[in-house]
Amino acid sequence: MHVKPVAPALQRLRATGRKLSESWAASPRAHDVLTALGCLGLMALDLPGLASEDNSLNAPQAAVVLTGGAATLLLRRRAPWLSYLIALLFIGWLHELTLIQFALYSVGRYRGRRAGILATGGYVLFALALFSLPGWPEQRADTLSAFLSLVIPIGVLVSAVGIAAYRHDLVRELAVRRGEAAVYEAVEQERRSVARDVHDFVGRELTLLTVRSEVLSMRARETAYAKDFEELADTARRAHLVLNEIIVQRGERASTPGVDGLTALADESGRAGSPVRLVMGPDARELSPLRQAAVYRVVQECLTNASKHARGETIEVSIATDGPRLRIAVSNGLPARTPVRAPVSTGSGTASMAERVRSLGGTLTATCTHDSYEVVAVLPRS
Repeated sequence: MHVKPVAPALQRLRATGRKLSESWAASPRAHDVLTALGCLGLMALDLPGLASEDNSLNAPQAAVVLTGGAATLLLRRRAPWLSYLIALLFIGWLHELTLIQFALYSVGRYRGRRAGILATGGYVLFALALFSLPGWPEQRADTLSAFLSLVIPIGVLVSAVGIAAYRHDLVRELAVRRGEAAVYEAVEQERRSVARDVHDFVGRELTLLTVRSEVLSMRARETAYAKDFEELADTARRAHLVLNEIIVQRGERASTPGVDGLTALADESGRAGSPVRLVMGPDARELSPLRQAAVYRVVQECLTNASKHARGETIEVSIATDGPRLRIAVSNGLPARTPVRAPVSTGSGTASMAERVRSLGGTLTATCTHDSYEVVAVLPRS
């Protein structure tokens, strides 16, 4: 009888449990549930006193009422004012001050500064009006100074914490938006760069075709092919004009170098402290200019990233053709210790070189392990 080992199954089970726990911990709904349970637990500490102070409720009824109030915190992101109004009702009915703390925080966190200040002011005025009426419990402060020292700090502190968290969320969202804008701008810039390269490379070929056709038409002037060569020259000239009209943002920037520029890139990286081992197949120089430009851009961006995050590590660069495919692989080790100061990086370089590869019908993948980083680009050879 063969018994299967249980260790792999246990490892998979643990991994699955770990993923579920991480996803649960990161879920906003999980945070809301924990918040509601925490509020209910704190209010439950006052349950015996609440039942004895208010003759209309016994202990089970008070428990149901408090549970209903805490349940409104499940909607604190979409409807924080609901918890706020229920909390005010609890103050007037049960003299319960726990739910209002969670409600004020939720209003400040999810509705901002103005709403937080308004809710805090309303809470203070409402509680002060109730304190002026007979029936306020003595253990909840029996003098005005004691009452204000209890009520105002509760409202101001939790509301201020909520407003601060709201501002932190805005700053984090702004950082995410800026990162997305940087990636978008990098992709658009790479597209313009591809368009300039197309203009330069294709335009040059069209110019040569035009000149050659005109020469042939001159030589074949007395033959039946003269008109055909003239039409060919006119077609090439019109195609060049259309190309100029389509690519209007050419600018003064030179076209991207080809594989001949890789040696200079490797030397520059070596001088910066990251030596490069460049292995390039003999067929690389036979690639079209656009594919050579893609090779240059991928290697250039990978060397830049390595100099930022893995300075001093040797960079392996491999460019090879495998049948109809061109494969570019750049890998480097990762330092055992991270730099003291993180390098300035927008994270848009990978998006730009991926756009360059994608524009030629290829794919780009980046793989990171605990000790190495590798970028592989595969695209059609022609």
